[in-house]
Amino acid sequence: MTRILVSGGGGQLGQAIGWLKSSRVEAHLQTRPASAQIRLMRRPVPQTESIHILPRSDLDITNPESIHQALKQHRPDVLINAAAYTAVDKAESEPEAAHLVNAVAPGLLAQACAQRGIGLIHVSTDYVFDGQAAQPYAEDAPTGPINIYGKSKLEGEHAVQAALPSAVIVRTSWIFSQFGNNFLKTMLRLGQERRELRIVADQVGGPSYAPHIAQVLLLLARRVGTRQAPCGIYHYAGRPDVSWYDFALEIFHQAVQLGLLAESPSLRPISTWQYPTPAHRPAQSSLGQLRLDELLGAQAIPRDWRDGVHTSLQSLRQNHMN
Repeated sequence: MTRILVSGGGGQLGQAIGWLKSSRVEAHLQTRPASAQIRLMRRPVPQTESIHILPRSDLDITNPESIHQALKQHRPDVLINAAAYTAVDKAESEPEAAHLVNAVAPGLLAQACAQRGIGLIHVSTDYVFDGQAAQPYAEDAPTGPINIYGKSKLEGEHAVQAALPSAVIVRTSWIFSQFGNNFLKTMLRLGQERRELRIVADQVGGPSYAPHIAQVLLLLARRVGTRQAPCGIYHYAGRPDVSWYDFALEIFHQAVQLGLLAESPSLRPISTWQYPTPAHRPAQSSLGQLRLDELLGAQAIPRDWRDGVHTSLQSLRQNHMN
């Protein structure tokens, strides 16, 4: 039996893994009416594996003793590190906090896993790139983060690889879901409060639905647990690539269709310079995913983020009705 331990249980990815795990009967989630394929299925956890998802109170990745106790108690074959400091703008004024969680802590986890022969999957970000490329970034493309958050995540990648060369690193982007705080939920809230919104239209990337990422992480964990996943860096992001403006358009289109909003607010596309933020963001952070396709098979990987928008909004509507 493959034993999988997940850190960051309170975050979007941790909650998404728990959501997939919690289903006791196979259920096809309804996708967008225009979608020709089922993109996400919730199945019971196979009898061949166990998954334990720990919040920070049970596994503080910045505390070596907490790491030791969690690994001793659960004795995992694979650890998925889904814990992170993700407040991109706040990191500019809290660089030490971002560095501790995103750079130092992953190294501590990797050292502990190396000492115990445990496989490690570490989640990273598209923000390790500078955004100047004209095409999607390959896994081995030169990095060059332009904000504190991205720098701290890149340092974390280096710490993991130095302590545990066999580790797997998964970079992803623009995570959203029905869980936690994210762009989709912010748009839905603002759409209820305002009649017009200004949305950045010159930053492009791949919105990634957290349960889709969770599926990929679990597929990789099963391979890591049986020593079948080559080490190194993998990329996963939703498709198609879009701007924040186009992402918002789709969110509001579906929200109106599902009855979450009576009408969409008026959306005005703007440039990055018209919406200054403490942290600079890459203009283009699309991720090429060749290594993941070669390992898992492109058809096995859910990718259409529009299906994730639909499922997220359906879930939020159901929770509101309850």
